[in-house]
Amino acid sequence: MIEKWMIYGANGYTGRLAARVAKDRTFTPILAGRRAEQIQPLARELGFESRIFDLADPAVVAGNLEGVTAVLHCAGPFSATSRPMLAGCLRAKTHYLDITGEIAVFEDIHSRNEEFRNAGIVVVPGVGFDVVPTDCLAAMLKRELPSATHLKLAFKSRTGKLSPGTTKTMVEGLPEGGRVRRDGRIVKVPGAYKIEAVPFTEDLSATAVTIPWGDVSTAFYSTGIPNIEVFVGASDKQIKQMNMPGPCGGSLA
Repeated sequence: MIEKWMIYGANGYTGRLAARVAKDRTFTPILAGRRAEQIQPLARELGFESRIFDLADPAVVAGNLEGVTAVLHCAGPFSATSRPMLAGCLRAKTHYLDITGEIAVFEDIHSRNEEFRNAGIVVVPGVGFDVVPTDCLAAMLKRELPSATHLKLAFKSRTGKLSPGTTKTMVEGLPEGGRVRRDGRIVKVPGAYKIEAVPFTEDLSATAVTIPWGDVSTAFYSTGIPNIEVFVGASDKQIKQMNMPGPCGGSLA
């Protein structure tokens, strides 16, 4: 018997990508979300089942997850949606994955580890670019350098642009300043706290700036390293915008 799984928020940028990859690999997820006018045409196009529901009522969420082994949750902002979806997953005994990059969500889920274990469900936030691949890299580095006390992670988009959801999360978080982990604790720092030239390849060094990325939370649990900073390649214009107050700041254009 093939187990059922679901992509919730399949109408979003990453949700659509996940749905199309699933089709290419002959998987048959259920496509779900709260907007029938967007979910149902995509489901018909790909030949998948669809379900329409929002996350307001845990009982409704659980009912729609009945018989679903796992849900890939792609509907952000996860600061608003992860807890309601998890409430439904706990009732339905459905495993949970999401694509968040939000530090507060990682910290919240980590604090509830025992609750999820007792319920018998697996909860893995950040299965997109952030944070599972980078946590694996960090864990490998720690294995090779067991005495390491400081970790710097850096990335740079080839095009200079990020996905709409990632960009939105970053922009919304900029007024709150940056975050780094220092001596095991997450601490608040200015928006463009550090600016460094990072050697991304043997032939390419680029300017990068610290950002409040999810690894500030999760890499500590993966490695035990107490001091963590995450950098993103950015132009001088983008860095200047990160330091601008008010609605003009943080456009990352």
